[in-house]
Amino acid sequence: MLAKKISFLGATFIVALTLFVAGCTPAGPRALLKGKKYLDRGAYADAVEQLKTATTLLATNAAAWNYYGVALQADGHPDEAATAYQTALKYDRDLVEAHFNLGTLSLDQNKPEVARAEFTAYTLHRPNDATGWLKLGSAQLKVGDPASAERSFSTVYHMDANNPEALNGLGLARVRGGKPLDAAKFFAAAVKAHPDYAPAILNLATVNQQYLHDNKAALDSYHAYLALKTRPANWAEVSAVASSLETPEVRPEVKVAVATPPPVEKPAPPSAPAVVETRPPAKASTVATQRYASTKPQPVSKPPNYSQPATRPAPVPTQVVEVRPETPIVTTPKAGPPSVAMAPQPAPSEAQPAVEEPVPDEPPKKGFWGRLFSGSQKNANDGTKYRGQGLTPLPGGPETEPMPETKPVVVPAAKPLETVTPVPVFARYNYYSPRKPAAGDRTAAGGAFTKARLFEQDEKWPDALQWYQQAATLDPSWFEAQYNTGVLAHRLRNYSVALPRYELALAVQPDSADARYNFALALKAAGYALDAAEQFKIMLAASPGEVRAHLALANLSAQSLRDTAQAREHYQKVLELDPGNPQTSDIRFWLSANPK
Repeated sequence: MLAKKISFLGATFIVALTLFVAGCTPAGPRALLKGKKYLDRGAYADAVEQLKTATTLLATNAAAWNYYGVALQADGHPDEAATAYQTALKYDRDLVEAHFNLGTLSLDQNKPEVARAEFTAYTLHRPNDATGWLKLGSAQLKVGDPASAERSFSTVYHMDANNPEALNGLGLARVRGGKPLDAAKFFAAAVKAHPDYAPAILNLATVNQQYLHDNKAALDSYHAYLALKTRPANWAEVSAVASSLETPEVRPEVKVAVATPPPVEKPAPPSAPAVVETRPPAKASTVATQRYASTKPQPVSKPPNYSQPATRPAPVPTQVVEVRPETPIVTTPKAGPPSVAMAPQPAPSEAQPAVEEPVPDEPPKKGFWGRLFSGSQKNANDGTKYRGQGLTPLPGGPETEPMPETKPVVVPAAKPLETVTPVPVFARYNYYSPRKPAAGDRTAAGGAFTKARLFEQDEKWPDALQWYQQAATLDPSWFEAQYNTGVLAHRLRNYSVALPRYELALAVQPDSADARYNFALALKAAGYALDAAEQFKIMLAASPGEVRAHLALANLSAQSLRDTAQAREHYQKVLELDPGNPQTSDIRFWLSANPK
């Protein structure tokens, strides 16, 4: 029986071949076969004519409509091609080739929502096809969904850890997610795996220049890009950017030499590049995810071989797109107009909200004093109001200090007349009293400041402190750099650094209530209670309505200075200025327990 079956099939094939050779093939299939041949040869106009006939005669044949869409797209009729692909899917929703082709066309037409839907359908049917995941990731980036894009590129990364498109896509997703340091690592990994992969080289240069402000590293990547064997379409633009950076003033990156940085000369700002986006002869994509090994895509009529639209034979330029700067990671508040340099040029700002005292080694106990000296919750800061202002908050409430838990306060009996209370002795702070520092190299300082903010976001406080110190050293007149150096040192309880930096910040902006307030808190934490009280009084002389200063000075007077009269004065001022203060009941209780 088996032998007969084989014989029968062989006879059927011979009859079909004879009919075809004799020209007896029906008109619809014959037009379909001819159209495919023209597609293979690159004769797209002839292919369109034959495949149009095929879809007329085979109106419900999904494969014919898919081929027709490929021919139309290759011949420069994208809208008609999209209609053809949609018709193919109307007759066969499982035709994965049509999903892929429609998704690719939608990406080219800047319709990322459509592309995302089509590539999602494609990857559901072909979960092991890396190309589909790469395309899906590109669409997700375009619609502004970097988290999903990262998952799609990660799928390819797990298939092939050296896939340059996946590494490049992961870098783009991290940039969109506000993590340029991580992005640079992925771009660098892509370049390491494939040194001639142009998108990653240019994206690495862009991140180093625009986000990390490391002009030396950016220049190295620009040179590598310009040295590619196949000259990119935007070679002249990138060359101009590299030339603007290739000046004697470009300095190597200073790692962590904060105390004695090398002499720095103020560089002339480089011309702002209008680049980092290489546009091919036709329409440019917005994500640098071109296939590493470009080959002419070939359409197919049915699964399992997916198709891509055929293109006219021509060298395909490497497509690299700008990693567009998002909202700056670090800016000074109310900065002036941007300069022509790539690095941000922060300008002096108005007074910013103060940051608060660091959490003590031991948390306050939950007694009366623990509640009273925890500070005004109304003025408490969780750090959210400082985000995006370039100033660093400290954790905890405004003025926290551990106090021993006490039982309900009882008014002590009068002491015998012969009892003498010893006068406490307080250490005094040796002020540096610096003059207003001269302006330095703001461009170079901006790069260090940016890196400090990035380390701060990752909660790497020592690294952040080193880079803030570097920024403040490069431009001593930059208030935010001096202020944030003080804040980070304060957070790390390094008062030998925090106190002088707060002084420098006040030398730049003497009327900064926030710097004055934090300076007083740092003096108190360092054991200079009298000096802290003086700073609170200076603050109140300038702004008598500062509730936080009244409360902090009252706490300091009651706890450390043992000055009940001064404590009463400022507690009463808190009640007068802020009757709804969360500490009102505790303050009233203390006042009743400590009469005049």
